[in-house]
Amino acid sequence: MKTPHFKILASVPHDDKADKNQYSKGMRLILTRRSSARLVFIIGLFLMFLGIAFLLGSLAGASRISVLISFFFVIIGSLCAVFAISLNKRSLYLFFATFFLLVGFFLFLSALKIIPVAFSQAWPLLSVFSGLALIPSGWHRNGAFRSSYMVPAIAFVVLGSALMVFSLDLVAFSFRQFILNWWPLLVVLAGLILVLLSLGTKYNAGETKR
Repeated sequence: MKTPHFKILASVPHDDKADKNQYSKGMRLILTRRSSARLVFIIGLFLMFLGIAFLLGSLAGASRISVLISFFFVIIGSLCAVFAISLNKRSLYLFFATFFLLVGFFLFLSALKIIPVAFSQAWPLLSVFSGLALIPSGWHRNGAFRSSYMVPAIAFVVLGSALMVFSLDLVAFSFRQFILNWWPLLVVLAGLILVLLSLGTKYNAGETKR
């Protein structure tokens, strides 16, 4: 008698679980290799840029500590940029990425004497950098340049620029004298900022309703 065809198929073992386990192990191995390759690539880039920074610093006669500090801020900014690409709250990470990168590049250029201003005098630039960092952050969050981000950004830039004038001793009077004589102007500027924010909020709300 001939053996039925379905009995022959039934007698052939099918180990689907083993095949799936083998496939998952292979995929894990591939992902592990890719992660290792990316890590090696990042470490390689880090060493390259660090070496270039120290080389330029030694040629310019800059101290290694100042170069290392500036490079540290650049690394933090780069990590924030990576987080902005791969994680949520991208606008927040984009703000910190822009801010730390600007600080790091300024410190590096200052260490190389390309910018002949020390950080002790240029500290108001932190306000300027904060304002500049708000621009890409607000654009990424809203998809356009909205007043809710642009007005504070401009205010930070103007404030930092005004403080730089006193920090670099570009005027004959001190910042204290300026506050004592021109303090009503600060009140006017504060009111102007609030008005612009209010108008921008109403305009954005009208666009949303449309």
